[in-house]
Amino acid sequence: MIRACCIGWPVTHIRSPLIHGFWLTQYGIAGTYTREAVEPGDVARFLRSLADQGLAGCNVTIPHKEAAFAAMDEVDPGAVAVGAVNTVWHEDGRLIGMNSDVVGFLKNLDDHVPGWEGEVAHALVLGAGGAARGIVHGLVSRGVPLVTLANRSLAKAEAIAAAHPRAIRTQDWQSLPAALADVDLLINTTSLGMSGQPPLDLPLRTLKPSAIVSDIVYVPLETDLLARAAARGHRTVEGLGMLLHQAVPGFARWFGVTPQVTPALYEHLAADVRGH
Repeated sequence: MIRACCIGWPVTHIRSPLIHGFWLTQYGIAGTYTREAVEPGDVARFLRSLADQGLAGCNVTIPHKEAAFAAMDEVDPGAVAVGAVNTVWHEDGRLIGMNSDVVGFLKNLDDHVPGWEGEVAHALVLGAGGAARGIVHGLVSRGVPLVTLANRSLAKAEAIAAAHPRAIRTQDWQSLPAALADVDLLINTTSLGMSGQPPLDLPLRTLKPSAIVSDIVYVPLETDLLARAAARGHRTVEGLGMLLHQAVPGFARWFGVTPQVTPALYEHLAADVRGH
């Protein structure tokens, strides 16, 4: 029986067990994936005891991603760029971590708009949190020539831009509508538009018809931003696919099978989202 889990504080809202449970059943693997509530301050101890607890590894969610990063013996470039880890496993007594949010975002974009790199000369990322940091790293790694970062706190955006001074510039939030005219890919990484949060109040009238619009929010499945973009004829990329794809590397590491993100899995999660 192979065991893995997701740690956070709290963890009751986490949908990862639905994803991994679906795959365990699909591939006939004798395994479990559970939620584990770990208090802040206890993250390093919990991770160091994974093997002793009989756990092959774990996912890490808020607010523990930075603490998990600090507890690792080895991390991948994506985790270094973000300063956070969300997928952990152990090898030969060493803790290894990665940030699969970067992988998840890019794979979801690849699925929705194959060959998008050849179209995108300028991407605009809204927000400057951990998700934005990872997505900026992913865009730069895929060769996007220019990434603009906009955030209500310009200082936070400038801190991220400092890591890639040649590829990233910052944009004042108030002048965003005018800045959209030159954008090929618009990405919302803020919580605006999420259920229970205010909508993203951003007019799209200056956005070129060929632009791609992405939103990492997946509750609701179609945010107001995506609905307005689709009504204008833009290609859109929803956030649930990112959640599904970011789960793939961990499952492959812990359970020994690289799972597929299928329409059946998407509907399995979408039904749960709609039910809440």
